[in-house]
Amino acid sequence: MNDMQQDQEWWTQVQRPTGEARGLPNATYTDAAFARQERDTLFANTWTCIGFRSDLPQAPGARPVELLGMPLVIVSDETGTVRVFHNVCSHRGQVLVREAGALEGAIRCPYHSWTYRLDGSLRGTPFIGGPGVHEIAGFDKSQHGLKAVRSAEWLGMIFVNLSGRAEAFEDYLGPVLQRWEPFVGDGGLQAVSPALDGGLCMEVQANWKLAVENYCEAYHLPWVHPTLNTYSRLEDHYNIAIDDRFAGQGTYVYDFASRAGISLPEFADWPADKRKHAEYVALFPNLLLGLQIDHVFAMLLEPLAHDRTRERVQLYYVGDTAASPRYAEARKLVLDGWRDVFQEDVWAIEGLQRGRHSPGFDGGVFSPVMDVPTHTFHCWAARRLGAPEP
Repeated sequence: MNDMQQDQEWWTQVQRPTGEARGLPNATYTDAAFARQERDTLFANTWTCIGFRSDLPQAPGARPVELLGMPLVIVSDETGTVRVFHNVCSHRGQVLVREAGALEGAIRCPYHSWTYRLDGSLRGTPFIGGPGVHEIAGFDKSQHGLKAVRSAEWLGMIFVNLSGRAEAFEDYLGPVLQRWEPFVGDGGLQAVSPALDGGLCMEVQANWKLAVENYCEAYHLPWVHPTLNTYSRLEDHYNIAIDDRFAGQGTYVYDFASRAGISLPEFADWPADKRKHAEYVALFPNLLLGLQIDHVFAMLLEPLAHDRTRERVQLYYVGDTAASPRYAEARKLVLDGWRDVFQEDVWAIEGLQRGRHSPGFDGGVFSPVMDVPTHTFHCWAARRLGAPEP
C-alpha cells in the first residue's frame, strides 16, 4: 500500500482525459488499511449519508451506526431534533449505545454510569470523587460532554461531515437540486414522502466504490439487465457529470408505470415533453439517487469493510395521497421492479471485487464515450486522496 501511496504518477494518470486515464489502483479496493484512510479523507471531508430518520425509534431515542469502524450515534430528542455524536463516553471511551431503542431523558454509559443529556452535555458523574461523592472541584462538566458531529437532514436522510470542514450542506446539495428543478418545480423534492411499507436491503461482497461505479454508467445495461434493455436500450441513455463531484446517467425512455399497468401521483411541474426522462445520480461518496416522474429512490451504501457493502434503498412518492391503500399495489410493483434491477447488479459488482485481486489488472481503461461518469468518480477520489492535479 505504501508503494501505491508514494506513486504520484499513478494518481496523475487517473486524472488524465477519460480516454487516456488509468483507473484507481487495486489496493484501493482490497486493502483494509486503505479503507480507514478513505474514511478519514473521502468520507470525513465531505457530507456522508449515515442513515434514514425512519431507522430511529420514536423520539426520544437513539440508533448506533458505524462508519468503517468509527462508532457514531444518531439521537432524536423529545422535540424530534436529530443530532449525531461520537458514540463513546468521555470518561474512559466506552461505547454508549449498543442497539437502537428509546431513551428516558438521558444517555447512560453502561461502564461507570456517567449520563449525558440528549443535547450531548454531561449531566451526571456518579462517585467521581469516591463513594457518595458525585462532583469534584476543578472538574468542569461543560468541557466533557459528548463530541458532536456536524450533521444535516434532507428528505429524512441523515448526513454527517466528520471533519467539520465541508461547505454548507445547502451548497453541497445545490448543484443536484438546481439540475432537477425543471423536473420537480420550485417546491423541489420536498413534495415527496418516504414510503412506510418497506424498502430494500442487500449485502454485497465488494468494495463500496464498485457499487458507485456500476451505478454511474449505463454501459453494462445490455448484458447485465437484459429485460430492461428490451425497452431502455443503451442508445436511449446519456451521461451526467455535475461540477466534477456528482455523476451518473439518464434515460429518455423510462416507462415502468405504463408497462406495469399502474398509476401513481406525479410531479405537477414535470415537463410534458420529458415524461419518460429519468435520471440516476451518485452523490459522492455514498448516496445514489434516482428521479422518475412518479417517485424517487435513494440507495445508501454502507461500507461494512473494505470488501463488504450494505445497500439500503428507500422509496419516496409524490404527495400524501400516494401513501394511501389505493396505491399499495402500485408501490409494491415499483419496489419489486427495483429489487430485480439491483439484484441483477450483484454478481457483476462482486466479480469486479474478485478481479481487483489479480496482478494482471492495473486499473484498467475507460471508454471515452461510455465511461465518463465512472471516470468522474475516479478523479473525484484521486483528488481527495491527496493526488496532485495533472
